[in-house]
Amino acid sequence: MTENYGWEIISDSLEASELIVDETLFHTANGYLGVRGNFEEGYPNAFDTIRGTYINGFYDISEVKHGEKLNGFIESKQKIINITDVQGIELFVDGDRFSLFEGEVLDYKRTLDMRSGVVSRQIVWKSPKGHMLEITICRMASFVSTDLFVIDYTVKSLNYEGEIVLVSTQIGEVSNYFNPNDPRVAGEFEQHLTVREVRREDHIDLIHSETNASKLRMTSAVKHSVSAQCQTESTSDNRSLTTKIKFQIKVGVSERLIKYCVFTDSIRYSDCSQSALCKMHEVTRMPIEKVYELQKDYMDAFWKHADVTVEGDEKLQQGIRFSIFQLLQSAGKDKYSNIAAKGLSGEGYEGHYFWDTEIYMLPFFLLTNPALAENLLSYRYEKLEAARENARILGHQKGALYPWRTISGSECSAYFPSGSAQYHINADIAYMFVQHYLVTKNTDFVVSKSAEVLFETARLWMDTGHYVGESFRIDAVTGPDEYTCVVNNNYYTNAMAKYNLKWAVKFYELVKEHGGSAFFTNSIGLDEKEVRDWQEAYQKMYLPYDEKLDINPQDDTFFSKAVWDFENTPKENYPLLLHYHPLYIYRYQVCKQADTVLAHFLLEDEQKLSTIQNSFEYYEKITTHDSSLSTCIFSIMAARLGNIRKAYDYFIHTTRLDLDNTHHNTKDGIHTANMGGTYMGMVYGFAGLRIKETGMYFNPVIPEEWKSYTFKISYEGNLMQVKICKEKCVFTLLSGTGCDIYVWHEKYHLEDELVKELK
Repeated sequence: MTENYGWEIISDSLEASELIVDETLFHTANGYLGVRGNFEEGYPNAFDTIRGTYINGFYDISEVKHGEKLNGFIESKQKIINITDVQGIELFVDGDRFSLFEGEVLDYKRTLDMRSGVVSRQIVWKSPKGHMLEITICRMASFVSTDLFVIDYTVKSLNYEGEIVLVSTQIGEVSNYFNPNDPRVAGEFEQHLTVREVRREDHIDLIHSETNASKLRMTSAVKHSVSAQCQTESTSDNRSLTTKIKFQIKVGVSERLIKYCVFTDSIRYSDCSQSALCKMHEVTRMPIEKVYELQKDYMDAFWKHADVTVEGDEKLQQGIRFSIFQLLQSAGKDKYSNIAAKGLSGEGYEGHYFWDTEIYMLPFFLLTNPALAENLLSYRYEKLEAARENARILGHQKGALYPWRTISGSECSAYFPSGSAQYHINADIAYMFVQHYLVTKNTDFVVSKSAEVLFETARLWMDTGHYVGESFRIDAVTGPDEYTCVVNNNYYTNAMAKYNLKWAVKFYELVKEHGGSAFFTNSIGLDEKEVRDWQEAYQKMYLPYDEKLDINPQDDTFFSKAVWDFENTPKENYPLLLHYHPLYIYRYQVCKQADTVLAHFLLEDEQKLSTIQNSFEYYEKITTHDSSLSTCIFSIMAARLGNIRKAYDYFIHTTRLDLDNTHHNTKDGIHTANMGGTYMGMVYGFAGLRIKETGMYFNPVIPEEWKSYTFKISYEGNLMQVKICKEKCVFTLLSGTGCDIYVWHEKYHLEDELVKELK
């Protein structure tokens, strides 16, 4: 891959092993739909490919088979499905079919322009008969009309005069990718979508399909716009539509085909077909240049608030912008969807939503686009009833337990030790509802949504935990570290549960102030005694601590285990989960990812600095970072502890994870949590941001490689710019009435510009 380190990602590779990764890196998405970066004309048969198009939140249901099924095990799971393939366009010149693997490629590059939100391929190709063409193909998933995906295909003749033929396809019979040897993707072949109707209306080709088990419906609509007089021939069968377009081309002249593709689904529309027709008429009324202009306006507005700039490190700058852009492409923009572990770039983790959204990705949206953050939180509120049902399945008589991985709201994890047992997801979700309040001070949102989520998750902790003497303890759970499962008193879980219970009490008082407590008394039977029970539980929460080592053990028995033999573990045996039985891993001190260290980041005031330092040093030695959620947290904490060199090293790995395919599975989709971790590494790591009940705190540092770094954040209705240079840090109020901030624990009121010398 070659790179422009500012705003573009550029590839000129035609190697099979790199093309399948580029399908991910050059996918186009807008939060509603995503299309992998496959070549319109396809590849040679020997090449591996994952050809896919996806709608966020659109799923089918698969049966889950257990060798030994016990009570409460899931019987089915949701999974994102590959939908109608509209990517196909083949080009024929004097009978020769265009392919980058036949004839002669005189020039080729593929570019993702993150300023415009457009992916393009520029090609100069010489056919086997010697005809030379310049081919430009642009793709865009519209952020303005989110149902719309466009392929803009231009052919310019350099030495040929005669007929060219473009063959455009829309194929309804598709299937999902599977790999039986990798637990991170689907392990079985299944076809989830059945075509119900194929028809043509008003020069629009429509395929209406239905999922086999969930019975959700979707419609794909395609309309072609051409630049010149041509002959058009359309054919169809009961699964696909084909349009053949014949041009007469002259030397030096360009001909252009614009393929408008619209997708609608029954989750959002009562009549998919009619909605698709209406949407298509709406978007094709305007010239394509206007569509591009609207996209550019959207992107300009987005980057105005979201950009993070680093002066003096171009390679890292590219990685930061790529991460931010992918967060935008991945985030659902309505209450029906969230952010999948792979965004809309692939089928890894089957399109499921995890705790990744709240702890890793929502901070970016909360600080740059609070309205979108509310949408993402609203999804969790909408799934609260399903979380209550999930709690009953797992034996709890009261409260709500959010599923470990889900789309529609029910649990999709078939392996409960490292799935459903991760009860901390409740506290993770609650934590971000609290962070939303602390950043926005939106009490209406607390009363209408946040409070009920915190009340029901607090109830779950009371039903899960128990008292041993004067301490409240939580047994048989799994923390973030999936190499240590079903333990008693996981430090992260207990600390986050404490925060959850504490803020449930605070939200009750806030609701009470606004006259809403009677509503919750009537709707969920909440009373003052129950709130007092929460208060007692959080005050008496047990947090494991080793006084001799001045460290928080990961759980009650973690330190009693043997340490994993890292020295004699071959490099090719990482990630461990693909090479060792889970029980073998569980018997050792070895961490897949940040666990206690993550708790120290999110809740640093729970422990003194020496404990945090000792914990960091201890867990760093036994953490493999087999999870993409890990290095960003170690970077943040290294910065907090003053080790800037180490923070930088962890951070550069974070920012380049997908661009350099360091985990060797980018083909299955981007690592969206890691993208959020990149943003957090800048803002929470090097700038030292912490959002607490008492205010917004900064503890900035700067790596020696950088001259400066700059970002903007929203806080309490204010927009501020933060710039950290070698000698000073500058906080500038761009809009709003002003706010209090803390810099190195000293309080200041930001009204215009605050300049402090960098320590």
